[in-house]
Amino acid sequence: MPALLFDLDGTMLNSDPIHEAVFTELWTDRGLPVPEGFYMEQVHGRLNVDVFADYLPNEPDPQALSEWKEAQFRDRLPAPYPATAGLPDFIDAAQAQGWQLAVVTNAMRLNAEAMLGAIGLRDRFEVIVIGEECAFGKPHPMPYLTAMAALGEFPEDCIAFEDSPSGMRAAAASGAYSIGIRSALDDAKLRAAGADMTVQDFTDPALPGILARILGVAA
Repeated sequence: MPALLFDLDGTMLNSDPIHEAVFTELWTDRGLPVPEGFYMEQVHGRLNVDVFADYLPNEPDPQALSEWKEAQFRDRLPAPYPATAGLPDFIDAAQAQGWQLAVVTNAMRLNAEAMLGAIGLRDRFEVIVIGEECAFGKPHPMPYLTAMAALGEFPEDCIAFEDSPSGMRAAAASGAYSIGIRSALDDAKLRAAGADMTVQDFTDPALPGILARILGVAA
């Protein structure tokens, strides 16, 4: 049986607009340029402290700034919040077949708990791997490898869902079959980052056939 490994921001819910609004304010307050597309190009899918190291190298306490930024995100996250189209039914079907599930995210744990609670899926996941709690976050594969170890699964039995270049590189490097969710990036950009296949969301008519091929079952 396969294990399904889900990124959170942008994959399980479209939370990027909230993050982008906070980063826009943060960049503006510090006199940094905010060109069109800056969030997707500079921030998307990365650990805050890695972003700050590149763009705010003189920040005296990047971890504290990261915690402030994420508190701002939680304050602006409505609850309930819609999950990505088709996700609850997809998880229902997976669990009915006995598939294991994990969340693998660069979000801090407070955010992960808040987001899963907001979309009503917190009770579906026993394994939640947080990038900043690993020795390396995404794009390093360690968060995915950590989830696989917690589930007792081999990479070849795992399917990862991601939406960012950073996350896709991590998933692909872990050895999981990697499916890109086209919530913010198109097929070409996700494939360039390592996606084996992409879908629009969890209602995509191509998804059942993809899973059937992975499982070695005729579609």
